[in-house]
Amino acid sequence: MRSGTLTPYQFLAPYLLVFAVFWCWPLVESVILSFQNTRVNPWVFDLDINWRRLWLDRQFHNALGNTLFVLVVQVPVMLALATALALALDAPYLRGRALFRFAFFAPVVVSEVAYSVVFRLLFNGQFGAVNAGLEAIGLPRLDWLYRDGPAMAVVILAVTWRWTGYNAIILLAGLQSIPKELYEAARMDGASAWSRFLHVTLPQLAPVIVFCLVLSVIGTMQLFAEPWLITGQSNRGPGQGTEMLGTYLYKQGFANLNFGYASTIAYTIALMAGLIAALNILIVGRRAR
Repeated sequence: MRSGTLTPYQFLAPYLLVFAVFWCWPLVESVILSFQNTRVNPWVFDLDINWRRLWLDRQFHNALGNTLFVLVVQVPVMLALATALALALDAPYLRGRALFRFAFFAPVVVSEVAYSVVFRLLFNGQFGAVNAGLEAIGLPRLDWLYRDGPAMAVVILAVTWRWTGYNAIILLAGLQSIPKELYEAARMDGASAWSRFLHVTLPQLAPVIVFCLVLSVIGTMQLFAEPWLITGQSNRGPGQGTEMLGTYLYKQGFANLNFGYASTIAYTIALMAGLIAALNILIVGRRAR
């Protein structure tokens, strides 16, 4: 091989080395850990101890159920709101469009710790603004952070508040890429605004919606900050009412020091997220044919 052909690889070598040490090696090591019993010293290989435990672990089943509940309830609502928001931001008569886009995108750049503290204060059972508002209209106070149902509602509201604007900006970019000629042809055919939305906007926007859906599925399967910081999973919180796969993984790995089982949960999350995302892409791809 000529020396000139080696030059690109020499430039890439530092990156490839760092990539191998800090990404590939931990990935391989975590796979090996998932087949080890890390509750004994020294650790020993036991190929099915961690994977078999998944089928019997009720706490894992509870965390999985909570995560899937957020996935089924929050993600569709958030994407519907994001689509409506994108349509509003794309309206030609909207003034101050840049300001509104920044305002709705801003929650993404806010620190998770900061906005979690705000939500804890808003939904505080004793002096929170939400309970004060409920009392003002004659409704009883709720213990938002330490009861299963209300705590889950707070998590869903927090996640929706944080990510709706982010998805709306992505959808807005998709809306602006739709050829205007399609709308003009639909108007000439007498199509109403709702008909244009159903038969022009949605089909053209479908790939972008699927992209947002896949990102949302992956994010939901990894959900950690909101239940951990807002509803107190790190302290006393509502017990297992807001336990997610991410928080359960953290507890197994860094509280119980059961790294083998934590690795198994991590790869279960990755496999489930990949399967759900692939299913969504497959369904949309078939409808697009």
